[in-house]
Amino acid sequence: MTSNLSEAIGSARSNPADHRIQESTAMRVLVIEDDKDAADYLVKGLRESGYTVDHAADGRDGLFLALSEPYDVMIVDRMLPGPDGLSIVESVRKASIPTPVLFLSALGDVEDRVAGLKAGGDDYLAKPFSFSELLARLEALLRRSGAVPENTFLKVGDLEMDLLARKVTRQGKRVYLHPREFRLLEYLMRHAGQVVTRTMLLENVWEYHFDPQTNVIDVHISRLRQKIDKPFDKPILQTVRGAGYKLDPAA
Repeated sequence: MTSNLSEAIGSARSNPADHRIQESTAMRVLVIEDDKDAADYLVKGLRESGYTVDHAADGRDGLFLALSEPYDVMIVDRMLPGPDGLSIVESVRKASIPTPVLFLSALGDVEDRVAGLKAGGDDYLAKPFSFSELLARLEALLRRSGAVPENTFLKVGDLEMDLLARKVTRQGKRVYLHPREFRLLEYLMRHAGQVVTRTMLLENVWEYHFDPQTNVIDVHISRLRQKIDKPFDKPILQTVRGAGYKLDPAA
């Protein structure tokens, strides 16, 4: 790893024009991805979503940028020429850099995910992926890191949630939720209008990183519907067949 690090720094210093950093108040993302089509897709989508993005096409350049520039979050492919993704993240953590890391990889088995998390990754998304899920995962990482302050009052249509008072109302009427139902609804409200997958719910609401073949989500979604939809004239919690769930006041 020492030789790889030296090569990375030497390469970057000898080619400064290849590493221009954009000045911006937007959240800064480093994308380390060697597949050109995938990288172009990521960079374009992230910039359109308001992020400032730097891209490295191999492990050497990615390692240099990760160690020398301040980023709010990193997206790292596992399989890269030069240092691979695991080695890059291990080096970043050894340098005491706490930047959140989302691994993005075609290696999606349980063992691969475990390896990514043990190397210092904060989240792991297997290819192919939904861009809306990628954005949601980035937002969650940024909130947890403190880069983006969490709102303490959420509003979706006529549904309102006060996180400080732990209070939910719809059309001005109090809705009483158990703690897990409250957390589930909070996650859905933070991603209103987006399709939220079962995996996202398991990882972010239940903190299961692998699907244990449980029906816990179905049970809680059903209970939540009974409380936020059934007493009112318009349902807002939608099931998107084959994909997940969506909180949509316009549905």
